[in-house]
Amino acid sequence: MSDDGGMACQSYSARRSGGGHWRGCAAGEPWKAVEVFAMVLGFIVFWPIGLAILGWKIWQKKSGYQGDIISFGREQWAKRGQWGAGRWGFAANHAYDFGGGARSTGNRAFDEWRAGELARLEEEYQRLAAAEREFAEFMDNLRHARDREEFERFMNERRRRQDGSA
Repeated sequence: MSDDGGMACQSYSARRSGGGHWRGCAAGEPWKAVEVFAMVLGFIVFWPIGLAILGWKIWQKKSGYQGDIISFGREQWAKRGQWGAGRWGFAANHAYDFGGGARSTGNRAFDEWRAGELARLEEEYQRLAAAEREFAEFMDNLRHARDREEFERFMNERRRRQDGSA
């Protein structure tokens, strides 16, 4: 029998509503060595890390989460693996294959419309990319012209100073 009088650990909401006598369980457990070590190391390395661990421990107490910080990290990493990471995870879960094209929906008219729209968007993207390159080139030429003008002004002033002092 456990030290909580034989009662199972209750959730935070059950404790708040007065559902039975609560003596601790996971939310009231003392800090584990790994948590203390991580918090102290976090404050030494970069104080927001230590503060985040302290906040996590407070959240753990309020929410009734029963695991330690390591198991929490592993659970979150496993969840992330389920829905994918970044662009490829989104594509895999939203009916796009890794080649950048779309799988057939079974409706030929919709597939043709979608292919046309995707081609139009790709064309628009290429047009915008070309405009961006042209603008960057224009700005480079403008900077070069301004630099050339400043250099010429400098050289003219230098020549005047040398002619006047000679």
